[in-house]
Amino acid sequence: MRIACASVHGDGVMASEQSRNPGGNENDPVRKTDAPDRASDPLRQASDPLRQASDPLRRASEPLRQASDPLRQASDPLRQASEPPARRSGPPGRGSEPPERISRATRPASAPHIEGAQRLPSQPEGAPPQERGPRIATWAKRIGIALAALLVLAAATIALVIRHYEADLPSTRELKDYRPPQVTRILARDGTRLGEVFTERRTVVRIGEIPSQVKLAALAAEDAGFYEHAGLNYLGMLRALAVNLRSTRARQGASTITQQVVKNVLLTPDRTFNRKAREIILARKIEQELTKDEILELYLNKIYFGHGRYGVEEASRYYFGKSVRDVTLAEAALLVAIVKGPSVYSPRVNLERAVARRDFVLDQMQRKAFADEIQVAQAKQEPVVLAIETESLAELAPEVVAEAQRVLRELVGPAAQQGGYTITTTIDPAMQAAARASVRKNLDAYAKRHKLLGPLARSKKEPPAFDGTPAGHKVFRGVVTGADDARGTLSVRVGTLEGTVTLRGAQRYNPNGLPPSKFADVDKVVRVSLIGPAPEPVVEAASAGQDEDEDAAGEAGRAAPAGKPGKPAAPVPLRLELGPEGALVAIDVRTREIVALVGSYEAMRGGLDRATFARRQPGSTFKAFVYGYGIHARTLTPATILDTDPLAIAGYKPQNYDESEGKSPARLREAAAHSVNVAAVSALSRVGASNVVAFAGALGVQSKLGADLSLALGAYEVTPREMAAAYASIAAGGVHEQPVLITKIVGPGGVEIPLPPRPPGHRVMEEAEAYVLTSVLTSVVQSGTARQARSLGRPIAGKTGTTNQSKDTWFVGYSTDIACAVWTGYDDAAPLGSGETGAMAALPAFVDFMKQAHAKRPAADFPVPNGVVRVKIDPLTGLLAREGQEDAIEEVFVAGTEPTEEAQVPEADAGAGAEPADGVAPAEQQGTPPTPGEGPRPVEPGAAPAPVESEHAPEPGPLPTGETAPPPF
Repeated sequence: MRIACASVHGDGVMASEQSRNPGGNENDPVRKTDAPDRASDPLRQASDPLRQASDPLRRASEPLRQASDPLRQASDPLRQASEPPARRSGPPGRGSEPPERISRATRPASAPHIEGAQRLPSQPEGAPPQERGPRIATWAKRIGIALAALLVLAAATIALVIRHYEADLPSTRELKDYRPPQVTRILARDGTRLGEVFTERRTVVRIGEIPSQVKLAALAAEDAGFYEHAGLNYLGMLRALAVNLRSTRARQGASTITQQVVKNVLLTPDRTFNRKAREIILARKIEQELTKDEILELYLNKIYFGHGRYGVEEASRYYFGKSVRDVTLAEAALLVAIVKGPSVYSPRVNLERAVARRDFVLDQMQRKAFADEIQVAQAKQEPVVLAIETESLAELAPEVVAEAQRVLRELVGPAAQQGGYTITTTIDPAMQAAARASVRKNLDAYAKRHKLLGPLARSKKEPPAFDGTPAGHKVFRGVVTGADDARGTLSVRVGTLEGTVTLRGAQRYNPNGLPPSKFADVDKVVRVSLIGPAPEPVVEAASAGQDEDEDAAGEAGRAAPAGKPGKPAAPVPLRLELGPEGALVAIDVRTREIVALVGSYEAMRGGLDRATFARRQPGSTFKAFVYGYGIHARTLTPATILDTDPLAIAGYKPQNYDESEGKSPARLREAAAHSVNVAAVSALSRVGASNVVAFAGALGVQSKLGADLSLALGAYEVTPREMAAAYASIAAGGVHEQPVLITKIVGPGGVEIPLPPRPPGHRVMEEAEAYVLTSVLTSVVQSGTARQARSLGRPIAGKTGTTNQSKDTWFVGYSTDIACAVWTGYDDAAPLGSGETGAMAALPAFVDFMKQAHAKRPAADFPVPNGVVRVKIDPLTGLLAREGQEDAIEEVFVAGTEPTEEAQVPEADAGAGAEPADGVAPAEQQGTPPTPGEGPRPVEPGAAPAPVESEHAPEPGPLPTGETAPPPF
């Protein structure tokens, strides 16, 4: 379109000059020696007003004529070739002169002398000679007026067309700072890629970083004259225009690289004449505002290479597994070959066709002298080596990727959508992989214990199925109604809804790949959830009479606004929810960096991060804060005797898991090791619930907690991440620091984005206090409910936790290096089953992870700080041991809190009664944990009770009276 308009404009200007000087150039010396052309005077005089009127339009069209000069010059050879021989008989060099000069050279000698010309022999007889001059002048005047009118009309049309296309053109200034969408990468601490976030998978590289072979290959294949032309290839566009006009539609393009940048960045890729005209105008503007290198950089970073990859950098990484900076000549040619049609020439789609196109590009490079014959021959012999595709929906740390996205949005706002950021995290890839494997292994063991793996056999006592219409993101019990092995689906009825489960997404419960018909029996009750909202049920009309035909009944059903609810039109997709979920958080004790974060079994992008967002009751793991504050406040020591009888707590009746634990008082260390509930409530009533709330908050528990007696049993919900942070504070000697996950963010331009300042650390406990609490928690591992952790072969402190009906199971612990919290439970708080305690359902994941995390670390004991003393005490009373007492044990104390009173000699008949459970030596308290899937084993006669995890009663208890205000931490 622009080309045609430019040509018309040039011809129009020439016609205007001819109308002003029909006989030739007025400044021509030859013309000045001729006699005056009297016959043309009336015509010239009559056209003067018209010429004056057209002057403003001519001046307005002057920029258009100047813009069309290159096109006119390029088309001169074509015009000369098409002229008749008479017009090409002039002297050399006159072919580029304006048309009026060429016409004057061939004009007959009598043309300027029309008034004095003699009559021709063919003139009619009797015609008066004096009437012919005015008649010719009249017709000449009419023709001149018509030509001038056409000139004005053509110029006005051209101006209007240009204004029409320039009216809503996008600005080209934004190309200076153009930022195409890029990939945001989330990296582990060692640079390992954890995940990528993008709207267009692109990584921008500067033109100086792109090797010459890539740039030359692109020029050879797309626009060899890129650095010579001004943005437009006029001859190519004329050729394409002729082809398109003959076919009446856009069949051929002639776009330069500049035009492709305009099309891809500023316009749409539609192949229309309207878009082409706008593209031509913008291409000239871009060439005036950007350098050639800047335009080529835009092009190489914008183009699409297939498989969701944009730009040469992402294409090189995807196809060859390397940066574009490192590609060879053959690889560069192959990349450029893909651009013509990624769905056709991608080597992952058709390698043979891709190689043929690559060789064509290499030939073009040789033809354009961009590469010599030897280089091209060697490149053609180079085999195509594609990188292994490692893309998968499952990622190493999707929870970390999601958090990195949230942090980035908070820092840069909408700019995060454009991408191009590199986010470095504290995640250790090896520990992250170990954490995921440990959680999965633990949950698979649970599924095996409870027979949740296929084949699922129907039992005699199936749980009741859901009755009603399911809705929302909940878990329902459905009934298996059939199977389709061809489609790999299981049919399940959930209340009034019919759904299907695709076993391809249920490998967790079908590790052997059983077909649906073998995976579950018909009438088996299974736990499922809806994938998306349930469809609206079809409304059926009331049953028609027997004498009505089916069509009439159908019409009535469609017309009735209400009636009996029908079934959905199609089965809805369902997901199996047979087993529980898990979470694991691991924190480096010294740096407080999160080295592993697992929030689900599946590790799928967009899944729930239970480690960060799932608030669950911590159970007995919260007892560490109760005892810790008592030690901090100098109210409790490991030797303090605590009540274990529920009747000793006024107004609150917590129960112990094993009734034998309530027969006599127990020392704090033993009560913590065996997780005696009543003892924890007794301790809380002494130190004050509100003080413990403040103490837990200072250690890192930010969730809202209630200040009542149920707090001692973990009745208030927290997250695994909070528990890991709080235990890490204890492991670090009582100093709390906010755990960190994001350490660095670099923007698209290589500029580092400032992170929010990290809150300063603060001391919550003295080192001696933290050591004494750690010593108490090591008893849980050495002689209490977490004895399985002794297999790690290094000092471990921690606490198990189990809530009522085993809805939540925990283990939170630490070594000198790493603090770790593990949680297992159902999202809908369904009971895990008999015998599923923290020691059974959570501790195994902790042990497996810590074994991998400490594989190359030497075992180290917790260092003993100043301010800790060791004294021998009487195990029954917690007082100082008598001189020579054989059953005395050594205990640790914060200096100044050790007992000063010596234990009395027991009376002679003191041993007649039953020996208290807390008086049994540690070696005699080694019980056996219950077998998976079974309840606790009965205590053999004469043996100490097995140290199994106790439950807590979450009902709120009364507020203790006489509490003091919580001290500052």
